[in-house]
Amino acid sequence: MSVLFHFRANRPGTISEANLNPAVTLAFAVRRNFPWRRVPGYIVAEVVGAVLAALFINAMYGGILNGATEPTASVSPTVAILTEAVLTLGLVSVILGTASGARNVGINGTIAVGAYIGLVSVWAAPVTGASMNPARSLAPMLVGGNLTNYYIYLIGPIIGAMVAVGFEYILKGKATKAGAEAAQGILDEDPKGL
Repeated sequence: MSVLFHFRANRPGTISEANLNPAVTLAFAVRRNFPWRRVPGYIVAEVVGAVLAALFINAMYGGILNGATEPTASVSPTVAILTEAVLTLGLVSVILGTASGARNVGINGTIAVGAYIGLVSVWAAPVTGASMNPARSLAPMLVGGNLTNYYIYLIGPIIGAMVAVGFEYILKGKATKAGAEAAQGILDEDPKGL
């Protein structure tokens, strides 16, 4: 998941920006809210962070990687891909909608993203694990040594993210300056410096 944080201390500028999902990073770039030259570095960082987290969890709890996101046995790969696509479509729609309106939505955007993930996880976790994030699924599969179903968690989220970008364009038109600033973590929510 990618949630954009912009905290303001006694000086303008970004303190923290947390992109955690390659599908969201790609969506921001396709939407032209994020420079393409930064995409490879962000995706590498997202994957490395996920792998380090999976290694840590495996070292702490062992065997937990057996619970990596996998589709339920009764779900076909096509249904699993479509499920992940629909889940990611919703996630990216919420993120794009709240990031580009961050001046109006503020920190409530992070609540909306978290609420969406919690809500869809209730019904979709038993179906596919409700990943919505290629890095999140890759890491435990990689550490566990089984990439058999990874294509589901790569294809589904990318399709969903691209459809969300299309909907965002239809509903809002071209990318805005505020959307680009929010995607890059440089949005000044208090332009008067208060």
